[in-house]
Parts: sequence; C-alpha cells; structure tokens
Amino acid sequence: MAPKILFITLSNIGDVILTLPALDALRDNFSGAQITVIAGERASGIFAGNPYISKFIPFNKRMKLREKLKLFNILRKEKFDLIVDLRNSLFGALLKAKCKTSPFLKIPKRLRHMKDRHLYKIRKFLKSAKLNTADKSIYFSPEDKKRVAGLFQENNIKENDKLIVIAPGARSQTKRWDKEKFGELISKLAKEFPVRIILAGDKEDAQVNRYIAEHAKIPILDLSGKTTLNELALLLKRASLLISNDSASLHIASYMDIPVVAIFGITDDEKYAPWSEGSLVVKKDIYCRPCSKALCGSGTLECLSLVKVDDVFRAAKAVLIAGNQERITRKEDDFKRILIVRTDRIGDVLLSTPVIKALRDKYPSAYIAMMVSRYAKDIVEGNPYLDKVVILDKELEHKGWLHSAKFIQELKKNRFDLSLILHPTNRVHLITFLSGIPRRVGYDRKLGFLLTDRVKHTKQFGEKHELEYNLDLLRYLGIAARDKNLFMPIKKESEEWVAEIFAQEGISDTDKLLAIHPAASCPSKIWPLQRFAEVAGKLAQKYGFKVLVVAGPKDLTLADNLVKHMRSSPINLAGKTSVTQLASLLKRCRLFISNDSGPVHIASAVGTPVISIFGRKQAGLSPKRWGPLGKKDKVLHKESGCIECLAHNCKKEFACLKAISVEDVVAAADVILK
Repeated sequence: MAPKILFITLSNIGDVILTLPALDALRDNFSGAQITVIAGERASGIFAGNPYISKFIPFNKRMKLREKLKLFNILRKEKFDLIVDLRNSLFGALLKAKCKTSPFLKIPKRLRHMKDRHLYKIRKFLKSAKLNTADKSIYFSPEDKKRVAGLFQENNIKENDKLIVIAPGARSQTKRWDKEKFGELISKLAKEFPVRIILAGDKEDAQVNRYIAEHAKIPILDLSGKTTLNELALLLKRASLLISNDSASLHIASYMDIPVVAIFGITDDEKYAPWSEGSLVVKKDIYCRPCSKALCGSGTLECLSLVKVDDVFRAAKAVLIAGNQERITRKEDDFKRILIVRTDRIGDVLLSTPVIKALRDKYPSAYIAMMVSRYAKDIVEGNPYLDKVVILDKELEHKGWLHSAKFIQELKKNRFDLSLILHPTNRVHLITFLSGIPRRVGYDRKLGFLLTDRVKHTKQFGEKHELEYNLDLLRYLGIAARDKNLFMPIKKESEEWVAEIFAQEGISDTDKLLAIHPAASCPSKIWPLQRFAEVAGKLAQKYGFKVLVVAGPKDLTLADNLVKHMRSSPINLAGKTSVTQLASLLKRCRLFISNDSGPVHIASAVGTPVISIFGRKQAGLSPKRWGPLGKKDKVLHKESGCIECLAHNCKKEFACLKAISVEDVVAAADVILK
C-alpha cells in the first residue's frame, strides 16, 4: 500500500520554493506515495491542480479557531504514515503518524542555507542518500506551455535568442535596489551582449517595471503581472540569466537551475542566496548587515545604496561569459570590510588605484573604503571599485589628539577587518591600531610594530616603481593584480567646466593643446622657467600648439613668472583648477610637459603623453620609482657627477636639472608627436 505523507510547508512563495527540494526528495524516495501539501494561499499557483501531489490545502494563519479545528479533524482521519512539518506548526505536533519530523531537531551550524536545513529535516526518512533530483515538483500544464510559447511568438523571441530576465521587485521595499540603477544596468548589458531583456514580476511590480521600460534605451518586454508562477518558472527555464533582488523569482530560478545574479541588502545571503550553479551574490558587507529588519530607519538603506551598477554588471558579465563551461561557486570571503590607507600626495594616491581594483576583483562583495588626505580625495572619489572615501584632515578637522580620538571612534564603527597601509606614517599606524582593526598590513617603518603584518621597507633603494611597491602588499596577501592601469575618475561637472573655459578662451575642438606644469613639491625638482618658456615657444611654432600653463594655488608666482618669460601669450590656468578639473583639462591635451610631480600621473591616467623632467640623484626619488607609466611617456634624467645629493641645499645650483637642455625636451616631444 502506498504511504500517505503530509507535507506542511510555509506561506511566502520564496520560502515555499526553498522547501521544494525536500518535497522532490520525498517523491523520489517514496514512489507512488499519496502526498498532501499544506501551504500558504500565495503558493496555491504551485500546488493547485498539480498531479505530482494528491491534495493541496491552502492555509491562512489568520483563519478562525473553529476552522482550524475542523481542518485538524479532517487531517486526523487521513492517518498519515509520515508527517513532514517544515513550519513547526500545531498540526505537526498534535497529529499522529508512524514517523514525524521533530521541532526540536538540532541542525548543524554548518548548514546555513534554508534549502539545506529543510533537506536535513527529512534526511533520516529517506531510503537512499539521494537528496537532489531532476524530478521537479512544479508542474507545467499544456496550457502553461502554450501560453509561454504564445508570449514568445507575439514578441518575436526566437529559439536561439539569449534571454536575460530581470526581476526588480520584492515583497518588502527594504529589499529593492533602485529602479534607476536597474535601468542603467539594462543599458550596459544590451551594449555589451546580444540579448533580449524581459522584465518579470507580479502586479505589485508593474509600476516599477513600467518606469524601467519607459526609460530604457532599448526595447524591453515587460511581463509583470502577466504570468502565473508556473509560467514564470517555464519562462525562466528558457533564460540564460536572472538578475533579481532577494525575492521569490530568485528562488524559482534557483530551483529551475538557472544562474542568478542576486542583489542583497539587509537580508542574510548565507540563508537565502541562489543555489543554482553559476550564481553570484552582489552585496556590500558593511558592519551592520545582515539586519533583517532595516534597523537604520525608513531612509535609503546604505547596504543597498552602496551596490553600484558596475558591481552587478561585473557579476552578470562573469556569469554570461562563463556559461556552462565554467561553474562559478560561492565561497566565504576572507575579508568583508577593507580599509586602504594612503594619506600623502595626489600622485602617490593615484599610483595606488590598481590596488583598489585588485581588491575588488578578489573580494567583489567586500565593503572597501580608502583613507586619504583632503587634498587627494578627488583622486578616488567616484572610483567605481570603492565604496567610501574616508578623509583624514590632519591640518584642520582632525588636528590634535581630541579630534583624532573622535576620528578613531567613527572609524571603529565600520568594524574593518583588514587595513592595507600603503605609505607608512606614525599617525596612520596609531589610528588603525586604536581603531581595533584586527589585521593591519604595511611597511615596517614609523611605529611599524603596531602592525600585525610587517613587510620589510626598502622603498628608499628605488629598486622598482612605486606602483609595484603598492602591489607588493597585495602579493604578501596572495593577491595578484591583473590590471595595473591607473584610474582617474572624470566627472561630468569637470567636463562642463572645461567646455566653458575653452569657450571663453576661444579654444575649439580642433585646436592642438600643449600643457606646461612648471611646479613641483621641492625646488630641487624645478627645471628653469626660461627653458620651459623656450620649449613652449618652439613646440607652439613647430606644431601649432596653443599653450596652457597649469599649477596649484601655492605656485601662482612661479606660473606668473613663466608666463612673463614666454614670447606668445599662453592661457594661464594656474590656481584655477581643482584636481578633477585638471584631469578633464589634461585629457584634452596632445602633450604634457612637467617636472616630477603629481599631475604627471594624472596625465598618464587619462591617456595624455607626458614628458617628465627629473633631477635629483637619490635612488628613492629616481624615475625608476616615480616615472610616468604611459606607453608614450618620456623621462628626462641626467647624471651631473654628484657623489651625494643635498636636495634643496644643493651647492651646484641644481646642475642635474640644468644638464637637461631645451633641445632634449623638444627631441622627446618629436618622438612622441611623430
């Protein structure tokens, strides 16, 4: 006689789907069993009329006591052989059966995912160890198949079309990623891949989906509220990828073994992440997540708002490119909250940007922040691989021990588990130590004993480029940087500023521009102004350049003196540009000539060829360590016979700089421009 099984599952659709693998295993191990399913009314679309089960009983937990007693008596007469109660309800506790799941069953802590926890509850009832089966419990009727085939035909979706289904909805508003970001994501996907985009969801998602479809730059098929649960599952079977918030759609796709890119905020991805092969979770592991109840209030949830379009796009790209040949598995990140520290000059910070990208590649879900000085914040603000910029203003806001203590307390709240200190200073070693960051990696210099991981400091020998010294700390952690390109964010406001300045100065798009930067951090790095002026004049005459002079606010006098030495009238923008405006300006130039300084690396980062003039003989200040990194960039550096460099106290009137002639610079420019 076929056994009779009562399967009591949950109310929400997503939670019900998480229990279906357990139902599959019961069906597979008890062939021919009569299975009665009790589930929430919202799940009726899965079970009502389903031939894989004998009976479906919708359950409303708000039903009156009299109705519950009536249902109890009906179930008691069935005399079930096995009761599987995944809800831990009174029905499961009070009904009699030969075998029952226990509400007191202790589930191993290693089993975090709810699917695995449900499966564990039925493990002892199974005849074989087989838990996962291809025999799914969702039934597709001929009407379901006809309906989905009709939708495809109506919208000209062909058999070989690659489909991406996007589900921007979720039952709770606290789980919803911004609809504007979904729209931007769709545009990036369509630009990168030959795909058809389908929006899915129920009637409650129709308004959001309509907004996304109306603002998209490509045709989108919006099926929100137009499919049943079974039709949605059938639709997902045909898709290459689902991109979704933490929602029922995520679990349906997982159950149908379709790769998912899931966006998680407050909820616990260890419990509710997609489990289909090839799936990825996109999240930001800030110190307060998961919280489940949106404890930060009714405003924008930081954990969700920090998830960028590029984060989701990278995950989607990884899944689509991997396809069926390479399976992507989820694994516990080693570090969830990372602080990169570099508080010196803009060029030094810019040479650290490949570290940010490498850490993001290694830990895509980590919350990554970077501590910089106020002057250097524009170098990293807007970096797509960074979640937060922390400003350490030792000159003003954080000057003195009292203000530093307040800064440390604020930093401590972030609960960073790794700090990577790229440039050693007493202050940052103290701050990261007192902030309680458990893993502190840096160079063993200037209170280096406060670090947990000390790497030998040999930068003074200049044996490699500063970029490589930065990456050495990653190598110490076993992380390889695949991309060593510098990244300088270009802001829309800066582009608009440049357009306005060019309009005022009569500069057209066809004009060839040469930028000159005569300043540097030390007099021992400054090439004679007369020679800068002579080079500018010769190149302007030879190549038809319009000449721009750039410098920081502290170097206005130097820039004015340069202009006085020039035959033609250059456009003097010294002291008029922010760091981001300088980047936008240099991006428009054909050539940049400068002393060894931060703007050299900005020009390289935006792709403008550089001629960088070096003086001093010290190995730690050599071109080998600090030279520009662009393919066309040129470094000019000559020996002057000095045994010891006295820097700005030079007794030979900076002979090393004077050894570089006007003709040397012009010749270097000829090589670049020709």
